[in-house]
Amino acid sequence: MLQTKKSSEQILLLFLVIWTALNIIQAGFVEVHADEAYYWVYSRFLDWGYFDHPPMVALFIKIGDALLPSTLGLRLFTVITSTLSVYLLWKIVSQYAQNIKLFILLFSGIVLFHVYGFITTPDSPLFFFTVLFFYVYQRYEAENKIKWALILALVIACLLYSKYHGILVLFFTILSNLKLLKRPSFWFIVVISIVAYLPHILWQVHNNYPSFYYHVIDRSAAFYKSSFTSEYLLAQLALAGPLIGWFLYRSAVILKSSDSFIKAIKFNFYGIFIFFLFSTLKGRVEAHWTLPGMLCLFILAYIVMARKPVPKWFEKLAIVNIALIVLVRLILIFPINALMKVNVIAYYFGTEKWAKQIHEKAGDYPVIFYNSFQTPSRYNYYNRSTKGFSYDSRYYRKNQYDIWPLEDSLRNKRAYFVIPDSHGNKVKQDTINTSKGVFYGLWIDKVRMYQKVSVNPVVAPADWKSGAAETLKLKITNPYNEAISLGNTGETWKCYLEYGFKKDGDLSEFKPIVADLENVHIGPGESIEIEGVIQAPAEAGKYKMILSLRTEPFLGGRNSNMIGVEVR
Repeated sequence: MLQTKKSSEQILLLFLVIWTALNIIQAGFVEVHADEAYYWVYSRFLDWGYFDHPPMVALFIKIGDALLPSTLGLRLFTVITSTLSVYLLWKIVSQYAQNIKLFILLFSGIVLFHVYGFITTPDSPLFFFTVLFFYVYQRYEAENKIKWALILALVIACLLYSKYHGILVLFFTILSNLKLLKRPSFWFIVVISIVAYLPHILWQVHNNYPSFYYHVIDRSAAFYKSSFTSEYLLAQLALAGPLIGWFLYRSAVILKSSDSFIKAIKFNFYGIFIFFLFSTLKGRVEAHWTLPGMLCLFILAYIVMARKPVPKWFEKLAIVNIALIVLVRLILIFPINALMKVNVIAYYFGTEKWAKQIHEKAGDYPVIFYNSFQTPSRYNYYNRSTKGFSYDSRYYRKNQYDIWPLEDSLRNKRAYFVIPDSHGNKVKQDTINTSKGVFYGLWIDKVRMYQKVSVNPVVAPADWKSGAAETLKLKITNPYNEAISLGNTGETWKCYLEYGFKKDGDLSEFKPIVADLENVHIGPGESIEIEGVIQAPAEAGKYKMILSLRTEPFLGGRNSNMIGVEVR
């Protein structure tokens, strides 16, 4: 038995070396994903929180990029923590059964584990700290000592600093063992975790809870589509292993055990997958959101399968499954011309060249892109700057570019405005042939932009009569450190205050608010109130109204909350 254990450790060590080497190669040679570039910009502005996510991914990237300013550096901590996760997972499951060959076959066969072996997004630290949480919890649950309680509290804080989905792991773990509530050490863990997480909570309060509004409210679809659910189910099957995933799920659900740790894993397995299944009723669910559940699937399937002989057909199928995954990984490193027409593959090639081609035209001037947090981030990453900016219009969602001070550095400055469609025949524009297609550039000598200005009704609108002209008192707040003017006298680029209505997911055409803006001057940090006339929709129903300041040549921002209006 001792020899078997020693042999298992040797095989595990060999696998860890191979796994790490593969991830290092992949991390060094595959161009950054657009989301990774976005989080790289996070790392240029370290903070206790961000619009979309907590800050752990920014810290991962900041340290790695400082050590190795390259794609490998950006992904360095993901590579390291992925290897550590494999080791910790073995320590977790080997207490129930030791079959290192099966362990490697199952781990290597799950697609998501390959993705987060090198891709660096908030899911990367989430993956590591979920594994670390289960590793420490396993010991704390068995041995109620203050050292494990303290370590667990710190791990929980790191888990929550990684991604909000960590809340699900904590909830289902506690739900699986309510006796924990009787332990004094449990409440010690709660206090320490909250204290450690308090800076992020305060950041949310200070910034008016942007993450809550985005994830809970803004991401909800207007109506349900059956494809939300069907795509979710198919994706979970594929990500567990395109050829073996079905067998892993089958194995996981038949495990019966009175072990309290396994019970926690089962609660997380069922809870996370069912939670996101129900989430498809309110919108599209990204396939990788179930990553903690996928870890639980692996643990349960391994324990079941390791307790009896593994079928030969499964071993063969698992090897083919791994070969397919590795083949895809190699294709992302070595481009094959015949496959460049496949968008998923072409996506990972040519971005660095594209960024340099745009930079050749723009020089060191700021570059404004439309309705994408990803495009300016890729431009920023490959030019090692923060000169790329996302103009998020009223037709797009808010993101971290609406919080960073980048807009402040653009206003009244010269900038280059780049879009994939023509700016029109009335302006002089550049046609830029890039590795990512044709783009059009327009020089703006004096940028006029009020993305952060708040425009909201002083009093919430009452019921409106269909088609009637309604007068609202509007409060306009200037958050900048300099005064702004909304009038158009002497301005090259005009400013307009407009409104639109959203119903059942459809956004109406924006129309001008009847208001006198010519003499509106607002000092830094100050607010004023004006009256504006808005025409109610002709059709009765419940609407969300959006108020927008549109400055040429842009589409107009979303300067208000989603204002509920009922038209009768």
